[in-house]
Amino acid sequence: MTVIKGKGDGQEERTGVALDDDLPDADLQQEVPPPTVLTTSVEVVGSLREYVRALGGRLKGGESGMLPVVTALILIAVVFQVETSKYLSAINIVNILAYASIYVLLGMAETFALLLSEIDLSIAQVGFVGAMVMTELMTYPNNWPWWAAVIVALCVCAAIGAIQGTLITRLRIPSFVVTLGGYLGWYGFLIFVTDLDKSALGGVLQIPSSNPIWGIVNKQMSPTAGWIVLVAAVAVFGVYVWARDARRRAQKLSAPPRSITVLVIVAVTALGVLIVWICNVNRGIVGVPQRGVPYFVPVVIVIVAGWTIVFGRTRFGRYIYAIGANPQAARRAGINVARIRTAAFAMGSLTAAFAGIVYASRQGSMSITVTAGSFTLLGVAAAVIGGTSLFGGRGKPSYAVIGGITVAALYFGLYLLGVSADGTYMAIAVMLVAAAAVDTLVRRRRLTSAV
Repeated sequence: MTVIKGKGDGQEERTGVALDDDLPDADLQQEVPPPTVLTTSVEVVGSLREYVRALGGRLKGGESGMLPVVTALILIAVVFQVETSKYLSAINIVNILAYASIYVLLGMAETFALLLSEIDLSIAQVGFVGAMVMTELMTYPNNWPWWAAVIVALCVCAAIGAIQGTLITRLRIPSFVVTLGGYLGWYGFLIFVTDLDKSALGGVLQIPSSNPIWGIVNKQMSPTAGWIVLVAAVAVFGVYVWARDARRRAQKLSAPPRSITVLVIVAVTALGVLIVWICNVNRGIVGVPQRGVPYFVPVVIVIVAGWTIVFGRTRFGRYIYAIGANPQAARRAGINVARIRTAAFAMGSLTAAFAGIVYASRQGSMSITVTAGSFTLLGVAAAVIGGTSLFGGRGKPSYAVIGGITVAALYFGLYLLGVSADGTYMAIAVMLVAAAAVDTLVRRRRLTSAV
């Protein structure tokens, strides 16, 4: 637990309790001396038994992490496989991953807002604006190189997020209002752009199959290339995790024993081998073989790894957690709260642009008829179901991965059973409410134990 102690006044504030965020910076600078940040209650474990004991203590305290959603995902897979043998087929698993990739990226985008105890209702709409801008630039009559169009789309989405974040942080307009206005306004912008382009028949722009963007979802590596990429990825991951844990042990910080570090590396390796093996199974129709890892898999993994490093290893990431847990204490610690919050909204919109690009690749086009509302809500569901707290200060990019896969797994399972759209959305709604209930109970237990 992090404790912020003011010099001279002897007061302490736990970062797990939300305080009022409406005091101006100037007043705080005049009335509150520069604080000192101290870290307490660090778990230093030297053996497997101590690690298991500490893990049990965290579970009893409500810090279950991704355990509930992983359990739910396993149950979903078992139940639907019993009901229909096609559920765990190679083609269905790849379809689940492709469907989940968009919600994983949208969930990560929403994580930036949720960690600050905010909400972004425009996240999918902004991502689709970026995808439409990219498609407009790549296709006739502009014919830009795909990479230049992607860069412009990313910059446009980041700028939109920065504008909305500025309205939220500087003018103190609630994020719900600003992003709801953004959801409506940017949909109007989509219509405006397609009206200007006479080649967009019915508001639809097609992406040629020869374009690399089209191939992100619709093409795959060769089986050999998939294994080579896996070996390289596992090597990088293993070196990073081993070095990180060794450094923390040397500094007497919380770190798992070496046996747990090895177990994590082995588990990730086994999961990677399983995914590559499934993707290399021929899932094409008769006479048209289709095998190999689709390109969206490494794309999503790279984005997840990048944001994981940002949240876990950079000052910007630590500041987001601090602000989400206690904005007033973070301000007293000298953090520029307004700047970090604005940057967080910009980074969330930037991540949404990747989701829009993957969506355009899967569809092979961009259209103004896309239902951004359902994508936004399912993106929020992916983050919350994965374990990101609605109350701020708790969550990781990896939570959106497991949450997005769970949403997609449930969707495809119900689809194979012939359940209609209304039943599917109600089932996802029940899962979302259950995740929110768990989050609320965990927070209540934490606050009770802190008193």
